[in-house]
Amino acid sequence: MTATTDHAVDMPAFVDHSHLNVIDLPMVSSFYQKAMGLSVLDTSASGETLGVGGRPLLTLTTGGNAARAPRTAPGLFHTAFLVPNRKELGRWLAHAAHNNVPLTGASDHLVSEAIYLDDPEGNGIEIYRDRDRSEWTYVPDGGVKMATNRLDLQALYDEAPKDGWTGQENGTVIGHIHLQVSDIPEADAFFRDVLGLDIMATYPGASFFSTGKYHHHVAANVWNSRGRPKRQDGMTGLSDYTLRFNDKAKLDAAVAKLDELAIPTTRSGDTISLVDPWGIGLKLSA
Repeated sequence: MTATTDHAVDMPAFVDHSHLNVIDLPMVSSFYQKAMGLSVLDTSASGETLGVGGRPLLTLTTGGNAARAPRTAPGLFHTAFLVPNRKELGRWLAHAAHNNVPLTGASDHLVSEAIYLDDPEGNGIEIYRDRDRSEWTYVPDGGVKMATNRLDLQALYDEAPKDGWTGQENGTVIGHIHLQVSDIPEADAFFRDVLGLDIMATYPGASFFSTGKYHHHVAANVWNSRGRPKRQDGMTGLSDYTLRFNDKAKLDAAVAKLDELAIPTTRSGDTISLVDPWGIGLKLSA
């Protein structure tokens, strides 16, 4: 992706893909194309796959039993699209402003600058750019210092080229996925102890996990969903997501741990599929 090996997707494992179950496929797909700048790469009887520069990032499917998930249900907090640089984040912001795309927030997280919004069915979205790792502060326990400070959107907009935005720049990927879960100790046990991710930061009611000392590839919080029952079949929102392993040994270790704990998995070629403790589908692939 980049000349350095610090990029989110160059790490031992990273989030490759997100799959949402939706009620109104044409409306939601149109939003991701027009507002978010993704392109349709593939269509099937039940849905569409969208991406950037030929790279699949998001699959949208619908079914006859699709039912709107309550806001408190475990599932997606947001899918986070990582753009190549601050200029591209500003270009997208100008596009959003000129097209009245409603935002839900914006934050400077020290490691990154992030803008938040929702799709038409309430699925959370983050669009962000990373600061260079030389600007990150690692703490003695091996974690990274993050915060939620105000992001100066006006300055970002003012700096941005207004040269007609035609979609996301090649190199845009899913940088991380943020989940709603029922219990943080359970999340720590699953992502750290089973899948082998490192805890990079904690916050009241949330943990942030990664490989390769990235700030986070997966986050989990209980802010809306503490103690809630697992997802039901047919619920809208996050059907599944894919963790792709650049480090095959790390994948093998995770699969061995799943087998040891008798967590049911199915295998199709190089992909191992399972359902996490909260009813969210997860695919592991090399």
